[in-house]
Amino acid sequence: MSAVITQRLVDLSRALDCAGKGQRTALCKAAALDLGLSLATIYRKLEEVNVSVTPPRKRRVDAGQSDLTVDEALAISAAMMESARRNEKRLYSLGDAVDALRISGMIRAETVNKATGELRPMSLSAISRALYNYGKHPDQLLAPAPVTELASTHPNHVWQIDASICVLYYLQPSAKVPGLQVMDADEFYKNKPKNLARIAANRVWSYEITDHASGWIYLEYVMGAESGENLCSVLINAMQERGGSDILHGRPDILMMDPGSANTSAMAKNLCRSLGIQMIVHAPGAARVTGQVENARNIIERKFEAGLRFQPVADLDELNALAARWRGYFNATAVHSRHKKNRSAVWMSIREHQLIKVPNVEECRRLAVAEPESRKVTTKLRVSFQGREYDVSGVPGVMVHDRVLVTRNPWRDDAAQVVATDASGHEVFYVVPAIVTNELGFDVAATTIGEKFSRRAETPAQVARKEAAKLAMGAETQDEVDTARKAKAIPFGGQLQPYKQMDEADLPAFMPRRGTQHDLVIPTVELMPLSHVAAAKLLRSKVNNWSGESMAWLKTNYPDGVPEAELDNIAANLNKPARPGLRVVGGESC
Repeated sequence: MSAVITQRLVDLSRALDCAGKGQRTALCKAAALDLGLSLATIYRKLEEVNVSVTPPRKRRVDAGQSDLTVDEALAISAAMMESARRNEKRLYSLGDAVDALRISGMIRAETVNKATGELRPMSLSAISRALYNYGKHPDQLLAPAPVTELASTHPNHVWQIDASICVLYYLQPSAKVPGLQVMDADEFYKNKPKNLARIAANRVWSYEITDHASGWIYLEYVMGAESGENLCSVLINAMQERGGSDILHGRPDILMMDPGSANTSAMAKNLCRSLGIQMIVHAPGAARVTGQVENARNIIERKFEAGLRFQPVADLDELNALAARWRGYFNATAVHSRHKKNRSAVWMSIREHQLIKVPNVEECRRLAVAEPESRKVTTKLRVSFQGREYDVSGVPGVMVHDRVLVTRNPWRDDAAQVVATDASGHEVFYVVPAIVTNELGFDVAATTIGEKFSRRAETPAQVARKEAAKLAMGAETQDEVDTARKAKAIPFGGQLQPYKQMDEADLPAFMPRRGTQHDLVIPTVELMPLSHVAAAKLLRSKVNNWSGESMAWLKTNYPDGVPEAELDNIAANLNKPARPGLRVVGGESC
């Protein structure tokens, strides 16, 4: 309101406070005539003036307080929320939910009459106010979640892609009047599924791609359904340089999409992995993340597809040709609400290092079906891929006998790409050069014998091995480690006690188990007696003075052979000193 109207209304408000009975309406009509406003407008604006002039009413002492407990409020809110459909339409009203919970004994929702002390049920309005005060009313819980604004730094930094089915059109080449057909609501709706199935193969799908920084919209139509082949085909076409006003091209750094099966297909992943595009798939139900491309569908329906009713097309090629003309015109003329410029002008601000040209369509299609292959790192820190060797020593963290994923490099014939994962879980690509050999098959960069010798940088495994050795030997340098090992030092200074757990273990006392004796009969082993000559050979080392008499004694006492078990006894008898005056004539000495 202007200052004049405000002042006139303030004067009118003061006059009405002092007016007598029957004068208030006349004063309001006079003010309406002076200001050229209706009587209803005067009354409405008087309320606005009174709010700004009149001091606010004093807040009640018990304002914000309620006899409904927090647990009861939460139970009521949960009952109403759980009855909601997927479209968030609530089936339980507040009254129905309160009645059901009261009957079930889950809430009381009662208030005390201060005059009589009587308990009585709370009114639905009081319960509703309590739910709002607690912040648990379904209207509050169903409010949209706050969003975070996402920014991109330059054109081709982030692209968003989405597929949409055209709800109004389908192409029917074999009809009497071929071309784009309008889907009549009386013929194609949910209660006539056969009609929808009949044209399913002819339904028109559109793929929308938007450049996040500039808002540039790329539109292309396909037939059939949403698939990995269609997505890759559209993405490859969008990255090609087409010329004219159709200026969007090049490789995006990041491609954002929904979690549809086609968008996360193997072909799309292979294409993005080969070209070095980081794929970001938002969580299910979080379509707001790719809201720009969702809004592009609305723009296409209102700005382009609305005119197809008045200018039909004959086939898909004609439809895409018209779409190409439209996107060139629209992006060059329509002013974007964020940067206040047309989309093409902002996209043209891209720098040389930000515009990465992609190979031709055929090469990109080969990349889409080329799955990265796992290769084992050799002791020379090389991998073999497609008939050539590549040096992977520049890949951080690579070690001998590791397995790495290798794929083609679409921009260089003399290099491949190793696919790795960084700390954030994002795929990182490292360019690995091919090994160039001379006529003898040696690497041209190899060290020549007798000229120089250069050791490769230590791998993480070698560094870790040396650190482990220093820790075990209690050393600070490698020389100290070598000295300790040469001195046969015990690792960890004997602090590590591998069997301490056995010594300290408190094992239970096991009671012996009663068993059954085995009925095995031990066989009797009989040994053949030794011959006198064989026994004499063994006895010579045991008898002090072996002589012919000893041999005669042996033959006399053991005429059938000498048992091996008797050798010790025989040696003891022969070693006994002979009594004076007596001579051994046979048998045991006496």
